[in-house]
Amino acid sequence: MIQQESRLKIADNTGGRELLVIQVQGGTRRRYAYVGDVVVGTIKSASPHGAVKKSDVVKAVIVRASKEWRREDGSYIRFDDNAAVILDNDGINPKGTRIFGPVARELREKGYMKIVSLAPEAL
Repeated sequence: MIQQESRLKIADNTGGRELLVIQVQGGTRRRYAYVGDVVVGTIKSASPHGAVKKSDVVKAVIVRASKEWRREDGSYIRFDDNAAVILDNDGINPKGTRIFGPVARELREKGYMKIVSLAPEAL
């Protein structure tokens, strides 16, 4: 469960290291975000010479969540950390060219095929 003020690890090579969630997209009363949901956040720490800088406001999609959730087949899945991938201006494609760590299979159903194909593993 990702909510406002949550800090996420950035799982791509845009240069950002940590993201602070400003708002969960999807309505004014939307409080929590799960895997595959889009959030607006600000970069809290970044490596030098990256595509994003500290204090940039970006859109990102959540690719891993430490809170377990139930899949359609009845199984539960969870990850060790909360991670997001920064999105380009179109809101679908990732800004980076590499994805680090596994991503959830639910991203395929939400239409983020480019992220799934770049990731080393889809669980």
